[in-house]
Amino acid sequence: MLILLFVVAVWAGTQNALAGGGSFVTLPALILSGLDARAANIASTLALFPGQVTTGWVGRKLVSGAGRLSFLALALISLAGGVVGAILLISTPSSFFARLVPWLVLFATGLFAYGSFGPRRSEQSRPLDPRAAGVIQFFIAIYGGYFGGGIGFLMLAALTAAGLAVRVAGATKNVLASVMNAAAVAIFVFTPHIPWLRVSVVCVGAMAGGYVGALLLQRVDEKLIRGFVVVLGLALTVGLFLYRPH
Repeated sequence: MLILLFVVAVWAGTQNALAGGGSFVTLPALILSGLDARAANIASTLALFPGQVTTGWVGRKLVSGAGRLSFLALALISLAGGVVGAILLISTPSSFFARLVPWLVLFATGLFAYGSFGPRRSEQSRPLDPRAAGVIQFFIAIYGGYFGGGIGFLMLAALTAAGLAVRVAGATKNVLASVMNAAAVAIFVFTPHIPWLRVSVVCVGAMAGGYVGALLLQRVDEKLIRGFVVVLGLALTVGLFLYRPH
């Protein structure tokens, strides 16, 4: 099972580097390895976190605030929201979270599909008010700390609506994602019964996959990968609705 987890993690890391959506793969794999849905979500967050930090670090020079809302303010908002989301997750009964997961994956798949193939925001549109942007980021961070699937597209949409250029918004959301997940990880590491061996295997595999994905980035059609992720997300949604782990 550990070998299978490693292979799946390499796939997830490659997918994250090329198009995102790696948690769509690691979450069901960890559930199939014998974890309940909530424990699998915590393990997936812990395992994928180092790769997120690396991605954020690489693009750190492009990060920016949103108008009068400084990057530090965005980071603090993301940190606070991540804490709230993580606390909500560990307070959620495992049985309830197992019933909720298919809906969360469906929601995340919809976000991924819209962010990949939906209409692009016009740069001539009026920027979002900074206070509204801060409130939106806080709720995005809560969702990120709780589940996180499709979070990149939520932040990209919010940051571009706040007036950031797409490239700058992309780098900023990568750092903010690592910040909100850092808050969640800081709480999750103190939860009991973490399957550290499985977390370590997925972590190493995802980092190896991220390296492979970075090499393939200029050679693979990104839209094809994104289309595959959407199909995968829909298939996982159906599978999770049919398969109710205990």
